[in-house]
Amino acid sequence: MPITPPNGRSAETTAPPAPSGSTEPIMLELVGEDGTTIGTAEKLSAHLPPGRLHRAFSVFLFDEAGRLLLQRRALGKYHSPGVWSNTCCGHPYPGEPPFVAAARRTGEELGIAPALLREAGTVRYNHPDPASGLVEQEYNHLFAGLVRAVPRPDPLEIGETAFVTPDQLARLRADHPFSAWFPTVLDAARPVIRELTGAAAGW
Repeated sequence: MPITPPNGRSAETTAPPAPSGSTEPIMLELVGEDGTTIGTAEKLSAHLPPGRLHRAFSVFLFDEAGRLLLQRRALGKYHSPGVWSNTCCGHPYPGEPPFVAAARRTGEELGIAPALLREAGTVRYNHPDPASGLVEQEYNHLFAGLVRAVPRPDPLEIGETAFVTPDQLARLRADHPFSAWFPTVLDAARPVIRELTGAAAGW
């Protein structure tokens, strides 16, 4: 099923080209407290303490049983390696709509396209990562949706995936590290997640 962003254009035709060449820096959108774009910054520099507020997105995808698709970030990632987190997260390219970026990055990391993807609000947070020393100062656009395809994760991005119920998630969080931003984005997206999955799923 094709993904249609809020403006009605297809994700394939609105996304700007990804940076080409391994030496070209990845740029992020810097934003004000109200989410208005105020400039750009190189990705790593935006995360150096104390961090610069920038635009981000987080995706929560669920299967037909209402289980949340989690990913464990690859050990080779420079930021928060080896920890569990939500289905997908990242940063739009400057000028790229967050909805388009969320759909694009889900495909790049997990090799799947959501069967449904809905906006689930925004949240602003400041989360230092004690392991790396980097800081997440983010204005995060949240999305929740459904997935019917089997994930085919990129091993350079993802070490492991799992579909979990709320009880399974609680046990996993008790025994394994999660990304610093995970509790914040999950709590902020819960109202739409509950609408999407229904009361029986328990979210």
